[in-house]
Amino acid sequence: MPRKKTPDPVGKKIKKARLDKKITYHTLANETGFSVEYLKKIETGTEIPPVGALLQISRALQLDSGFLLKDQESNLKKRVKAYSKRTSNYAYTTLTPGAENSHLKAFKIIIDSLHDHEGVGYQHEGEEFVYVLSGKVDIIVGDHINHLQTGDSLHFNSGIQHNLKNTGKEQAELIVVVYGP
Repeated sequence: MPRKKTPDPVGKKIKKARLDKKITYHTLANETGFSVEYLKKIETGTEIPPVGALLQISRALQLDSGFLLKDQESNLKKRVKAYSKRTSNYAYTTLTPGAENSHLKAFKIIIDSLHDHEGVGYQHEGEEFVYVLSGKVDIIVGDHINHLQTGDSLHFNSGIQHNLKNTGKEQAELIVVVYGP
């Protein structure tokens, strides 16, 4: 008999906030652009949302994004390893702990080779800056594809639907800085 998966803490936080505010899945779906099915997967822990999705959800639930992004483990390597265990191709770590009430947040993103953010394209109010520490990635902003490799950077309007894909045969590491008004 398969083991029941334990919900991810961020999914529990989202569900609690949604229920406390008496917000339905349909309302949250309309506020974020995500499907009801995707939101349910996040709440049950079967889907680990990337940073952009968490920013959209926190805005829709009128929560400080830091509340959802803050990880309980203190060791950076443990956090990356823990996230990597929960999703096979995407890991992120907050690099700006204590900036929960700030407009600017930074993350270290790791994407396995030849993978992208699964599910949906991301779109959130503000701006985004990406610096490639290692690897090759495509950042799709609207219909435009930006090909980046180690040492390249990109600044764009994150209000435009965007997605990120590792196009290389090696793991890609990025620094992503998100500004949200």
